[in-house]
Amino acid sequence: METDEIKRKVKDLVPKNIRIKNVEFEGPLLVVYIENPQELVEVDIVKKLAKELRKRIVIRPDPKILKPKADAKELIMKIVPEDAKISNIEFDEENGEVVIEAEKPGIVIGRQGITFREIMKEVGWSPRVTRTPPLRSKIIENIRDYLTSVKDERQSVLRKIGERIHRKVLLNGNWVRVTFLGGCREVGRSCYLLQTRHSKVLIDCGINVSNISETPYLYLPEVQPLDSLDAVVITHAHLDHCGLVPLLYKFNYKGPIYVTPPTRDLMVLLQLDFIEVAGREKEAIYTSAMVREALKHTITLNYGEVTDISPDLRLTFYNAGHILGSAIAHFHVGEGLYNIAFTGDFKFEKTRLFDKTTTSFPRLEALIMEATYGGAEDFQPSRAEAEQKLIEIINETIEKGGRVLIPTFAVGRSQEVMIVLEEAIRENKLKEVPIYIDGMIYEATAIHTAYPEYLNANLRDLIFYDGINPFISESFIRVDSVDKRESIINDSSPSVIISPSGMLNGGPVMEYFRNLAGDEKNMIIFVGYQAEGTLGRKVQKGWKEIPFSVDGRREVVEIKMRVETVDGFSGHSDRRQLLNYVKFLNSKPSKIVTVHGDETKCVELASGIYKTYKIETRAPLNMETIRFL
Repeated sequence: METDEIKRKVKDLVPKNIRIKNVEFEGPLLVVYIENPQELVEVDIVKKLAKELRKRIVIRPDPKILKPKADAKELIMKIVPEDAKISNIEFDEENGEVVIEAEKPGIVIGRQGITFREIMKEVGWSPRVTRTPPLRSKIIENIRDYLTSVKDERQSVLRKIGERIHRKVLLNGNWVRVTFLGGCREVGRSCYLLQTRHSKVLIDCGINVSNISETPYLYLPEVQPLDSLDAVVITHAHLDHCGLVPLLYKFNYKGPIYVTPPTRDLMVLLQLDFIEVAGREKEAIYTSAMVREALKHTITLNYGEVTDISPDLRLTFYNAGHILGSAIAHFHVGEGLYNIAFTGDFKFEKTRLFDKTTTSFPRLEALIMEATYGGAEDFQPSRAEAEQKLIEIINETIEKGGRVLIPTFAVGRSQEVMIVLEEAIRENKLKEVPIYIDGMIYEATAIHTAYPEYLNANLRDLIFYDGINPFISESFIRVDSVDKRESIINDSSPSVIISPSGMLNGGPVMEYFRNLAGDEKNMIIFVGYQAEGTLGRKVQKGWKEIPFSVDGRREVVEIKMRVETVDGFSGHSDRRQLLNYVKFLNSKPSKIVTVHGDETKCVELASGIYKTYKIETRAPLNMETIRFL
C-alpha cells in the first residue's frame, strides 16, 4: 500500500468529528496529528487503524493546540488532588506527552480515567502517568533533556527513516542469509548481518572488552557502505553487544538503532563510561558527541510490539531475562515467508530481577543462540545454592576481620547481589557490616527503579506493596568521590565492596584490588563470567603476581587474598538450561546456530542440540555466511 493511499485510508477510517491535521510516517510509526484529541476514544480507533493498515499507529495532538509548558504544569497541579503527591512533571515534545510522576499514580488517572481525560482536555498534552522512582537517574534526565533540545532534527531523521522503511519494492523472489561478523567461537564483539533481497540489518555491534582493538569485520563487502544498512538492532546494553555503535555514525551510517527503553538508557551509560575508562589508558575510539548522534537516531520498542523496520522485515522484541531490557530479536521476513530470531544473551531461569526468557513465538524457522556456558561440563549450581555459598563465605571473611571485594558488572549482577545481601541482612543471615556501592552501579540501579514493568512480579510486589525496596536499603553506602574511595581503602575494618568492572579490566575496582590483594584476611569473589585474556580470568586461574601500572610506573601486586568464584549468579544459561530452552520452544526451528562462546562451547552445544533434538545445527566461524532460505 503506497503512502498516499495509506493517508487517504486513515481519513476514511477516523470518525468525521475528529479533525485530522496531518498524517506522517515517523520512523516505524504512522503518526496521526489531530486538533481535538479530547473527542477521541484513542484506544478503539488505534486498534481499528492498526488492524486495517497493519502498521503501528500513534495519535498525537497537533502541536499548535498544546498549552505552553508553564501554563500546562500549573493547570495539572490544580486538577490533580494533592493526595497523588506529584513529584515531577516533564514534557515530551516529540510525542506530545506530559509525563507526570506521582507517588500514587492511580489518583492522577482518577476513577475510570476521569482525571486523566480532564488533564488532556485542559492542556492538550497527552498524559503519561508513572510512579515516582525511588532513585532519580541523572542519565535518564540528561537523555530526556537532550532529545528535547534536538526535537526538530530528530523529527527530520525519523521522517527520513519512515520514507526508507515504507519505500516501494517488489516482494517476490526473496531469500534470507546471515553473515557472522563477530562473536563466533569467541565471547566479545558480537555482530551479525541479516540480509534479505530488500533489506540489510545489523544485529548487535560490540567490542571485545579484553582487547578493544578487536572489532567486528565491518569492512566486508556485504556490510559496505554503512549507509546501505536499513537498521541496527541491539539486543542489550553490555559493551560486547553495543560498544561500537556510536562509531558507525563516524563512518556514514545514518539509519535507526532499535532497542528497548531500558537498553537505550543503559547503553548510553555504559558507552560514556567506556569513553572515560579508555581515555585514562589511551585515546578512546569515539567521543561523547558520537554517543549523542547515535541517541538521536535511537528508536525504542517495548516487548511484544510488532514493528516494520524495512520493506520486508518486521521486528519484535521478547524478554531475554539477561539484564534490564535485554531482548530476543525476532524477525518476520516478507508476508509469512520466514522467521528468524537472535537470542543475544539470555537466561532460561527466573532470577531475583527478571522472569525467565520467552519461549513462545508465533513462528520460528531459525534460531541464532548464545553458547557461553554450552560446554558439555558447564553445569551451574541453583540460584539458591549460589546465594547460600555467597553469604557463607562473606561471613567467614568478616569473622576473620577481613574485607570482601566483589567485582561485578554495573548492570545486572550488581543489582542481583544487592538484593541477596539486603535480604540476608534483613533476615539476620549476614553480619551487618558496611556494604559499599562504587562506580556507576548506583546510576544503573536508578535506571532499574525507573522501569518496574521490566522487573519480575515478585520484586515489583516487594517494592510497591510490601514497602521493602532492596535497592535503597540503609545497609548500602554510595561511594561517589575519590576521597570516599581512599578512606574506604585505608579503613581496615570488615566490609563488603561491590564495584565494577566485573572482569577487573578497568574502573574503580582496580584501586580496591591493588590495595586489598596483599592481605590474606581479605577475599575477592567473582560472580560473573571472566573472559579469556582479562585480569579477572588470570586471578581466577590462580596467578600470584599481577603487573600494575600506577602513575606511569610499573609495579607488581602480590595476591595473598582468598580467591573464590560463586557460580549460579550468571545472567547466562548453563548447558542444561540451554538444552531445555530448545526443548520448550513452542515453535521448533529447523536450524539452530550457536555463537557467543569459546570454540569448544559453541561446537559442543551445537552437537548436543543435534543429538538430543535432531535439529540441524552449525557453529560458524567469523566472516562465514549461512543461507537460511
